[in-house]
Amino acid sequence: MTDPALINAAQAGDRQAFARLVETEYDFIYRLAYRWCGNVPDAEDVAQQACIKLAQCIGQYRFDAAFRTWLYRLVINCAKDWQRSQTRHQTEALPDDYAAASHMSAETGLFLAAVLNWIASLGEGFKEAVLLVLGEGMTHAEAAHILEIKESTVSWRIHEVRKRLQQWRGDEP
Repeated sequence: MTDPALINAAQAGDRQAFARLVETEYDFIYRLAYRWCGNVPDAEDVAQQACIKLAQCIGQYRFDAAFRTWLYRLVINCAKDWQRSQTRHQTEALPDDYAAASHMSAETGLFLAAVLNWIASLGEGFKEAVLLVLGEGMTHAEAAHILEIKESTVSWRIHEVRKRLQQWRGDEP
């Protein structure tokens, strides 16, 4: 949990407090960006853009929701903006160094890249639900709150993704 005093100091223009805030939250920002983009270079770009956006928007955070909830929205919006700006929408395979650094086998990394590419092809709403529920371990209610949609919509999207994934893998006729 991010310290409210640190957030207040960053909002007041304290550069050291803002630097500590970014340092505290960067792994979270990068992980979310990576799960959206599916490759290291693009995730780094999105994470960098999210940090810039955080600097521009920190004063807008009002403590009416958890900081991480607000930050989820900010990072996802940066990822959506990045995606719209891209001319290509193909998810690249995970580099070997990422697989090693994350204790993931190269085979698992390639499978994950294929799944991320497939999920990206389903559409934005599905990708967001998968990212938050399956990627971040949120409940359907938490994801619905962040996405500002009904919990039943998140539940349906997750159900559809699981059903389509089984079909994609050939588990169902």
